[in-house]
Amino acid sequence: MIKKTTLILLMFLFALFDLFQTGANAKELKVGFIYLSSAKDAGWSYSHDLGRQRVSKIPGVTTNFVESINDRESTYIEPVIRHMAQSNYDLIFATSYGYSDAVLKLAPQFPNVIFMHCGGNSPGASNMGTYYGRMYEARYLTGMVAGGMTRSNIIGYVAAYPIQEVVRGINAFALGVWEVNPDARILVRWTKDWNNPLKEKQVASELIELNADVLTQHQDSPAIQIVAEKRGVYSIGHNHDMSSFAPKAHLTASIWNWGKVYANVIQAVSDGSWKSENIWWGLEKGLVDIASFGPMVPEKLREKVLRKKKDIISNKFSVFTGPLLDQEGNVKVVAGKQATDEELLMMDWFLKGVVGKADSKN
Repeated sequence: MIKKTTLILLMFLFALFDLFQTGANAKELKVGFIYLSSAKDAGWSYSHDLGRQRVSKIPGVTTNFVESINDRESTYIEPVIRHMAQSNYDLIFATSYGYSDAVLKLAPQFPNVIFMHCGGNSPGASNMGTYYGRMYEARYLTGMVAGGMTRSNIIGYVAAYPIQEVVRGINAFALGVWEVNPDARILVRWTKDWNNPLKEKQVASELIELNADVLTQHQDSPAIQIVAEKRGVYSIGHNHDMSSFAPKAHLTASIWNWGKVYANVIQAVSDGSWKSENIWWGLEKGLVDIASFGPMVPEKLREKVLRKKKDIISNKFSVFTGPLLDQEGNVKVVAGKQATDEELLMMDWFLKGVVGKADSKN
């Protein structure tokens, strides 16, 4: 009886020892993030850094980031990615669309590192994945707010580059505007820069001079919000809730919750289930959303927007449902048909009724 009890105790102690050893030898996941602009830009990079801060609290995960890495110059990007890959990072998130070529080039050279590129449409290597969100869903909802709040029926849209994601967002915003106000016009102006507050302020002021009384943006800084507050017009932010910069102007914002996807990817890498894929989540996963409404937004308009949000989440409504015509009157999506993901990813045309050019020529 004593021998049996001793044997059981020894087995328990060995099991406990193995458990401690497993914990001691478990490899801590080292995760790196590369940002286009400052982590404190109050927009795009800031929203990514909020996601990083969330996952940095996961036991066994350490994170670090490099900021203000120009995505238009490969001589800046490649050395940063290469250095991170050579520094024993297990997982690297490249958070700008413009990092695509560098990631595609370097991922095959570091097969033991997992690369995740934000904004890409398809992975180019077995150790590479891509991720983004269906921000057009949130854009549609903010468009409804803009359409319901304009009095001049002119809404200004300050946008960076005419890439498919930006064009798609503008079209979705326009459809939301027209759902509640078919008489409104959307004026698009390009800055040809992701983060250039001086240029953004200049373009915003020009749009106000054209009688725009609501401004929105696909820019990384809150500059447009600041102009709107100063000039007494309404504004809709992007990337993050920007109401603190324009408390009297800010109606709402289309926002990112990057921590949702970062936690998912890190979990998959940790448990060995990660696979190369293109992640494209929407409102249903909480990756994209809209910020709280400003106090000036009427209750009836809020309720209408939130009902539409529920319809999108439940698949009762699809933003890009035909008939949809381009600026020349060509049918791009036939009546009753929903645009496919492939068509959405390749969208390089503006809807009939949007004022501006999808090739950056205003």
